[in-house]
Amino acid sequence: MNFDGDFEIDDVTVEEVWLALSDPYMIKTALPGCEFLVRVDEEDVDFEQLRTEMTDRAADPPILPEATPEDVAERAFEEGGRYATLLELSVGSVKPSFESVVVITEREFPRMRTSGEGSAASSSFELSAGMELAETDTGVVVEWAAEADVFGRIAQLGGRVINPVANRVVHQFFDDVADRLNEVGDAEATDDRENLRDRVRRLL
Repeated sequence: MNFDGDFEIDDVTVEEVWLALSDPYMIKTALPGCEFLVRVDEEDVDFEQLRTEMTDRAADPPILPEATPEDVAERAFEEGGRYATLLELSVGSVKPSFESVVVITEREFPRMRTSGEGSAASSSFELSAGMELAETDTGVVVEWAAEADVFGRIAQLGGRVINPVANRVVHQFFDDVADRLNEVGDAEATDDRENLRDRVRRLL
């Protein structure tokens, strides 16, 4: 199955959007149904242990606009990094919790690519995805594409059920990211906003 599209965010710079989409905590917060998204080093991921650790840990650190660009850059996705995530989605009459591992296969401003796989009790998937950012007259456009192979019970539902769910998740995700980036603009005076943008550019 192939998915692609673009999403425009007004009154932001490419650097600001790149920083936001490089933050695991921003992704976790904005992605519907995401319980956790955490860097892992081991090949075999113990999701039950991770779930317990994430439940017991303190609250997540702040994300933009509360976080500083320096803090976000320090914890940003790394090329070659492996990240475990637990994602619960409603697909038709099915609501699986996917235990997934995603690898950042390419991360070079303004492009990022990932690959991953996940499984639930009766379904699984393999995924490759990428995005590229570009300036527009009013802000930034995020061009994205994904290719997924789905197996098991969810695959039996077919594209007529899966495609609307995928589109809903993507649009909710980008809407949330856009809202948070607009909060950055609302919170900063013009001079402070330019200073913030300069700080972000220096981190890339």
